[in-house]
Amino acid sequence: MATHNHKLITNSPPQRVALVIQYAGTYLSGWQKQSHGRTVQSEIEQAIASVLSQPTIIYGAGRTDSGVHAAAQVAHFDNPSSIPAQRWAAVINSRLPDDIVIRASAEVDDNWHARFSAIYRRYRYTIHTAAQPNLFVRPYSWHYYHEPLVVERIQAAIAPLQGTHHLAAFHRSDSGRSHSWVNVQDISCRQLGDFIQIEIQANGFLYGMVRLLVGMLVRVGNGDLSVAEFTNIWQTEQRDRVKHSAPAKGLCLLRVGYPDFPFPKSIWYDTQPQFLLPKS
Repeated sequence: MATHNHKLITNSPPQRVALVIQYAGTYLSGWQKQSHGRTVQSEIEQAIASVLSQPTIIYGAGRTDSGVHAAAQVAHFDNPSSIPAQRWAAVINSRLPDDIVIRASAEVDDNWHARFSAIYRRYRYTIHTAAQPNLFVRPYSWHYYHEPLVVERIQAAIAPLQGTHHLAAFHRSDSGRSHSWVNVQDISCRQLGDFIQIEIQANGFLYGMVRLLVGMLVRVGNGDLSVAEFTNIWQTEQRDRVKHSAPAKGLCLLRVGYPDFPFPKSIWYDTQPQFLLPKS
């Protein structure tokens, strides 16, 4: 219900407020506002509007798909009210559903932009390889246990991806983006017990890129594709050979980087917990 308190709105220039946002994407239809389904953007905009009694637009650092999670998504909005920037996290959280939380809020300069000021985004994809399913792991990982995955093969396959490349092979056909150039700043794969984590950091990502990439890397890990075949597919842009996208639930927007960011690292740097299970 809207709070009709017009005394909140001031005649002063609006104050730009940055937000660090976490969400469990399981029952959300992605970040971007849509005509149907719950989205992160629409839930937060409705929460702010209920305070200000007027529509507000928030701008996110990146658009995550339906079912994808975020440990530290970043957004901003222009605050026309007398509510201090650092108070907005608590104000919004009291009006949000349980699967979205604002970690912190802070004032930023008027020319700071959640999307355009970012210098990188980093994603983590988690694969659960144990034979038995685990209810507490399932919402945040791809349970792939049918055949063993050799991490060393995946590591060899991803090494040439670092740098600037035209990654049209991992670019979904329904994307509106006119080119497929991506500067991959860092990419890694590691095994932690029954979990394999693939992390990739870039200046920006193509629509559907990470899930298409992981789908192919699993084929390398299980021996279905050789490292050389995988490399040839993306270097020669054979989009027709990239058919399977990894499930959304294993993907998490881990963090977004800025040259000027008003939050301590404890708020945003690496806030997706690791799964730690006893050795069998």
